[in-house]
Amino acid sequence: MTVTKTNESNKLTVAIEGRIDTTTAPQLEAEIGELEGVNELVLDFAGVEYISSAGLRVVLKTQKIMNVNGEMKLINVNGDVMDVFDITGFVDILTIE
Repeated sequence: MTVTKTNESNKLTVAIEGRIDTTTAPQLEAEIGELEGVNELVLDFAGVEYISSAGLRVVLKTQKIMNVNGEMKLINVNGDVMDVFDITGFVDILTIE
């Protein structure tokens, strides 16, 4: 998994490529970091081909932090990953564009 971060003032964009699974989820969590001073978080899933329950946990934890700090949205989510979000009910708690 590759993570590229772009920080613009209070907006952080995190572009993710590869699989988010048990092996890579801790890396993603570390890459996203503490989010102090971030009012808007964009997770770009254009390169994400798979997400496991471990990845879902990281996304949910990050969403809870951003509920306090500001807003979070996911962009460029492919059909397979969107199916996982649908089945798990994450579409109801995440902003996905």
